[in-house]
Amino acid sequence: MQIFRCPNCSEKLYFHNLFCRCGQDVSFDPDRQEMRTDGVFCANREKIACNWIAETDGFCRSCAMTETVPDLGAPENTELWAKTEAAKRWMLANLARWGWFTPDDPGARPVFKMLSEHTSSGDANVIMGHANGLITINVVEASETVRMQRQENLGELYRTMIGHMRHEMAHFLQLRLAEDPEFLNGFRALFGDERADYGEALKKHYASPGEPGERFITSYATAHPHEDWAESIAHLLHLVDLLDSAAAAGLALPSGPPPGYDAYREADPERLITRAVEIAIATNHVNRAMDLPDLYPFVLTGGVREKLGFAMKHLRLDHAR
Repeated sequence: MQIFRCPNCSEKLYFHNLFCRCGQDVSFDPDRQEMRTDGVFCANREKIACNWIAETDGFCRSCAMTETVPDLGAPENTELWAKTEAAKRWMLANLARWGWFTPDDPGARPVFKMLSEHTSSGDANVIMGHANGLITINVVEASETVRMQRQENLGELYRTMIGHMRHEMAHFLQLRLAEDPEFLNGFRALFGDERADYGEALKKHYASPGEPGERFITSYATAHPHEDWAESIAHLLHLVDLLDSAAAAGLALPSGPPPGYDAYREADPERLITRAVEIAIATNHVNRAMDLPDLYPFVLTGGVREKLGFAMKHLRLDHAR
């Protein structure tokens, strides 16, 4: 993520900021990718600290995609919803750098259901997932305590709300890209035939989880081509944003990234992945000095890198190239 400047005083601003230290109210413009002082505030600004400019019926682009909000009769859900929407805004701002969901993008938009296991009438079962453009998110996982417990129970190396957002959005992006036969041919050559029975594949996976080996980024990616794609895209978005954020903060190694580097304009997937991994390894080393988990605890094999390169080529919409 970029680091921004206040239009009023040029002080540094970060993506979540609602105002500057100089007292100026600001709002984020996802098309300009900058903070503004003249934008109309999103209707959810006071309720969930949304700092984006309004576009549709008083709501910003991100909030307008949310069809259902959690039961706000349960007192903890407002805070969980706010944290979840913040992760969604971060993910959408990243994708806008590649042209997704901007005014120049004529394609369909996703719809979000933000649900909570906790309701005013008792606990409910919520399953995160994507189905034909509808993305369901369990806001309870915005609680760090809950998320870390589930990460441990499931034996996962990484689990965050931004990670959930990127994974589920990847399914929607695949739906959009699959309209192009050229994409589908390349997809099936690398990821497999997505027409294979999804429900049956998941049953087999949960009965006997596969090992990632040389071809997959995670065990879950082995379950079905749809999940291989979603896991791969989530990791691509992790790496691009990691490198972009490091460059914005002025972090660099002798091999790069150079000053002014824009990870979203990088044309060479292998160079981008290599630089991101180098930054991640260096940060892992720093984290260990504080007895913290590795920032990026994954190994990218040649087979995985090939998939990331294919995805990067197709995710950069024509007007963003």
